Amino acid sequence: MADPNTGGDSTGGDILRIIVAVLLPPLGVLLQVGLTMHFFINIVLTLLGYIPGIIHAVWIIARR
Repeated sequence: MADPNTGGDSTGGDILRIIVAVLLPPLGVLLQVGLTMHFFINIVLTLLGYIPGIIHAVWIIARR
């Protein structure tokens, strides 16, 4: 059930995962989805550029 004070389904865990995703994008994705294809895509994006890795990680966390 959503917390009426936050206005959505976001939880403290999501905020923590987003903070981790900004610092280390693949770890944020790993915490959210586990060892799936999204995790490996995020590793490649992070190696190609730190910002694309962050964007992908925050997108994965925010959409679930």
